[in-house]
Amino acid sequence: MNTKDMKQRSFIGIDLGATNVRVGRIRGNDIEQLEGEEIVDSNDPSELLNQIEGLIQQVDTPGVISIGIGVPSVVDVEEGIVYDVQNIPSWDKVPVKRILEEKFDKPVHVNNDSNCFVLGEKFFGQGRGYKSVVGLTLGSGFGSGLILNDQLYSGDHCGAGEVGMLPYKGSIFEHYCSGMFFERAYGLPGKQVYEEAKKNRESAKKMYEAFGTHLGNGIKAVMYAYDPQLIILGGTIRKAYPYFKESMFRAMEDFAYSNSLASIRIEVSELDEVSVLGAAALSFDGEKGD
Repeated sequence: MNTKDMKQRSFIGIDLGATNVRVGRIRGNDIEQLEGEEIVDSNDPSELLNQIEGLIQQVDTPGVISIGIGVPSVVDVEEGIVYDVQNIPSWDKVPVKRILEEKFDKPVHVNNDSNCFVLGEKFFGQGRGYKSVVGLTLGSGFGSGLILNDQLYSGDHCGAGEVGMLPYKGSIFEHYCSGMFFERAYGLPGKQVYEEAKKNRESAKKMYEAFGTHLGNGIKAVMYAYDPQLIILGGTIRKAYPYFKESMFRAMEDFAYSNSLASIRIEVSELDEVSVLGAAALSFDGEKGD
């Protein structure tokens, strides 16, 4: 079944975040139904599984042919086993694929949340028509997903493209290209800095100027590693793009390959629930040969 035919069918996408889980039924380019809840706080991993199963049951219909789930952790993509989910200690080794397939009797695909973000952009957003795309999620962390040669590339251990873990300034890029930067450098939560910047406070704008410089350096690392056609910025910090755009591009000016620098496109995600859409798209991503 080709991608055009697949997008005429219904799929379920699940975005498991740090504090909330959202489950949607997708048909074509639309989320027909979306349900979400705050994640249950429990040391029993089955409690969260039961919560996810309940949300799936709310959106499931006879026409749904598969389920995709994105999680903020390392994933054994082939086996669908989730390891060490951030902020959910009870999920240290959970065979999500097997459990959900036995429960709902349909294929289940599991992957990292940043990979789901870039897949959502590839099939539903600004990544359509591009064969090499890097999605960067700027939030509590600095995540990335890769579309290479028109396919999602996860790596053998679902860790490909994690530029946030590369060494930078005696630490790692994630500490400078995420909300951690504002906490570590200024002792302020990113949300507060954003609110201050919207009030035209010069101190907050200076913080974003510094952030943009670090992000520009992170983007240069991405360009040297993957030479993509397009980079898409997602995550909550993307909303502050006007405050760090100028310093970000200024930091990129010394990139060694002028042709690549002149042709690279950097866009900001405009999709609502992009990770839910991307999780659903795991079912018809090209790496599975559909």
